[in-house]
Amino acid sequence: MISLKEIKHDLPAGIVVFLVAVPLCLGIAMASGAPLFSGIIAGIVGGIVVTLISGSQLGVSGPAAGLAVIVLHAIQDLGSFEVFLSAVVLAGVIQLVLGFLQAGSIGYYFPTSVIKGMLAGIGVIIILKQIPHAFGYDENFEGNLHFLEPQGGTTFSEIFKAINYITPAAVVISVLSLFILIFWEQVLAKKSRVFQLIQGPLVVVLLGIALNVVFDNFFPQLTLRDNHLVVLPVADSIGGFFTLFTAPDFSRVLSYEVLFLAGTLAIVASLETLLCLEATDKLDPYKRISPANRELKAQGVGNIISGLIGGLPLTQVIVRSSANIQSGGRTKLSAFIHGLLILICVMAIPNVLNMIPLASLAAILLMVGYKLAKPALFKSMYRNGMMQFLPFVVTIVAIVFTDLLTGIGIGMAVAIFFILKNSYQVSHFMHKEKSVEGGELYHMVLAEEVTFLNKGNILRTLRKVPEGAELVIDYTKSAVVDHDVKELIEDFRETAHTKNIRLTIHELQEEELKV
Repeated sequence: MISLKEIKHDLPAGIVVFLVAVPLCLGIAMASGAPLFSGIIAGIVGGIVVTLISGSQLGVSGPAAGLAVIVLHAIQDLGSFEVFLSAVVLAGVIQLVLGFLQAGSIGYYFPTSVIKGMLAGIGVIIILKQIPHAFGYDENFEGNLHFLEPQGGTTFSEIFKAINYITPAAVVISVLSLFILIFWEQVLAKKSRVFQLIQGPLVVVLLGIALNVVFDNFFPQLTLRDNHLVVLPVADSIGGFFTLFTAPDFSRVLSYEVLFLAGTLAIVASLETLLCLEATDKLDPYKRISPANRELKAQGVGNIISGLIGGLPLTQVIVRSSANIQSGGRTKLSAFIHGLLILICVMAIPNVLNMIPLASLAAILLMVGYKLAKPALFKSMYRNGMMQFLPFVVTIVAIVFTDLLTGIGIGMAVAIFFILKNSYQVSHFMHKEKSVEGGELYHMVLAEEVTFLNKGNILRTLRKVPEGAELVIDYTKSAVVDHDVKELIEDFRETAHTKNIRLTIHELQEEELKV
């Protein structure tokens, strides 16, 4: 249910998300080898349809950079964008089924260190990817989060190229925009509520348009051309606008290629959505918990509708969601406003949107990236210890040098290593005391849950019990003792007499076996 009570916060936030979303929708469509308008359709559906169904208050959905490579190869392999759309519809159906099967709980099994690493990694990626746009080198696609660029090269090689192709007007606009954004947030917003309602990003976009108009009229050699501006498809009439939509071709919907693609899209899109949902909840200043299964259903309906009218597959996306939170959004109204604005503006004023310099948007995204990867976050994670810090850092580095899902997978591997290491070390507690006879009494109490992973540690401890000692092994407090561990203890019981060890075992059934 959408409420208007927070509109004074949600309206300006929705405008900022709208400004950020338009070039991202277009860039992802371009990177996907799809019609540009398909990205806009996905943005509209994500903003309006998914928002209405979703239980996430601050999440924003739209076309996802993580699916761009899959979409690009799928369109090429299928040989038809219309056939590809049928796979998007089917993927939505699969997501809907996953939602009803309660599959959304998967997202809760990712450790906080990896989720925070994902957020910081995305922040670093945004900064690195926007530096070329801030210099006026706009060859790479907006929304691309992969280390390897589609046209060749890497994230870092694009930055070095940008230094050789500096566009003075773009640099002027991006530097002024950054100054205004920082001054607006650090000074003006603290002095008057007017500056809280009127967001700095909207001001820098208007400034960018105005500066380019001034350049065009008085310094034509500095004017930013089309390749440095937002490029939105423009319809010559209302009828022409509706021709930009595409209907799917279901003639091959039951073929292996389409079914396999639909399954791939559903799994990858669902995983990205659940990860972003978890990350968005962590950024939420009110710490609300979004229903994961409901989100899968919302994404499923969104993908069905997007595919039926010619849109790209969509997910919840962290760049737009974090921009929403950092711009002061408080409820789902901000995401709905962003979707509504995309629809209205592409219908009514596409030419105005096409005047927005990419350098202005680069400045906005640079601020978003910085807030996601603040130095204070690194200090906080370091203070939490190596078990938290290492998976966090590894996730960041892996995301920067690969892509989102691969980076998270590598971070998860490191986190799981620490979990296994911890499990290995905390399998039991051993203490030594004097027995009644005056000898050495060793008391081993097994942990609540003991698995085969603990065999090595328990065996090493048992081997250290000296000859002639008395040993009590107690697992009455254990809820689960793996068969392998029981077998290990029984083997030790059979050989304890060879070292003259008097062994007592307190089992789960409170029985005692004395040797």
